[in-house]
Amino acid sequence: MTLVIKQERTRYYFCFIKYTIMNPNIDTKLSYNQYRELVSELVENKSTTGNDTSEALVNYTMLNDRRMKRWDKTVKISEEDQARIKSFKGNVTWVVLTESWCGDAAHVVPVLNKIAELNDGIELQLVFRDENEELMNQYLTNGAKSIPKLIMTDNVTQKVVDTYGPRPSEATKLVNDFKAKHGTLSAEFKEDLQRWYNQDKGKTVIKDVLQLLRV
Repeated sequence: MTLVIKQERTRYYFCFIKYTIMNPNIDTKLSYNQYRELVSELVENKSTTGNDTSEALVNYTMLNDRRMKRWDKTVKISEEDQARIKSFKGNVTWVVLTESWCGDAAHVVPVLNKIAELNDGIELQLVFRDENEELMNQYLTNGAKSIPKLIMTDNVTQKVVDTYGPRPSEATKLVNDFKAKHGTLSAEFKEDLQRWYNQDKGKTVIKDVLQLLRV
């Protein structure tokens, strides 16, 4: 499959009735490898996904490509946690809303991929937030279109059984505590949050997802 940049890319759509995903055609979504290939192409073409193609978001896409390359190589899952993930007996799809410029997604999505690779009963599919507004609006976080947002669907019943995101639980607490005290996130806090991700090394995402899978 040849992937092209945003302006020429096929748009992806979903049809919703209550909490049932009615269009499971995987050709309209990206695998993780396809997503990584696309982001690399965007970097080469100095572009980005999403409706806003400003220079700032193009630069974030370049930064996130480097972050994902690093996590692809360095994320480690303990043998104990690998065994728990492999013990999951379900048959689910993780549809993850994302954009290439999203800093949280650059840290979270590679870990989700590492987890999904360990169990054939988990299929990871990536879709773009700005191209799936109806879907995104079903899964807002405190009224905001926050990403990455994982929507876990049972492939037998086609029912959405759980969601996850946009941030790992410990990062969410840090953000909420800062907002409660200061109102908005400062540039300094955002830098601190990136350092937290680097120090955490995906461990909180793994812990959270084990709870999501109930294993």
